[in-house]
Amino acid sequence: MTELTIECEEDFDVSPIEKAFAARISSNVPLAAELIFTDEEGIRSLNARERGKDAVTDVLSFPNLSGIFRKEIRKEDFPYDLDEEEHLFLGSVVICRKRAEEQAEEYGHSLKRELYYLAVHGLCHLLGYDHENDADKSAMREAEESALAEMGIGREEQ
Repeated sequence: MTELTIECEEDFDVSPIEKAFAARISSNVPLAAELIFTDEEGIRSLNARERGKDAVTDVLSFPNLSGIFRKEIRKEDFPYDLDEEEHLFLGSVVICRKRAEEQAEEYGHSLKRELYYLAVHGLCHLLGYDHENDADKSAMREAEESALAEMGIGREEQ
């Protein structure tokens, strides 16, 4: 099983996500990612600066590695991307907590479910998943729902 560490400064239990994804990723090096929570202005500013979209969004992902979709992640392929602990850095996921609260209410499920969904969605992007076409969207949705189910978080989560 691959070791995955998700750094998060907020009071948010990342261990279910780490466990669910560690079983899905093939790697010969420990992996790391970063999960950041921000407010509407913080995510709007990031979205404008990084994507040219001056709007509030729910989650942004900033992958550090390319060409890893459904492949073994090998240390020797990314020798300059190791962090201080010798973990290979996958990238950062930024979530707007206010937007997550609004979406949880809109979709009729708990804030917990929405936050975990957004974190899983962002991590999928770090691993090369995308939703630009129907086939890609279907594969990503399957990966998301499978991880959430393994974590015990279904759509009916209240």
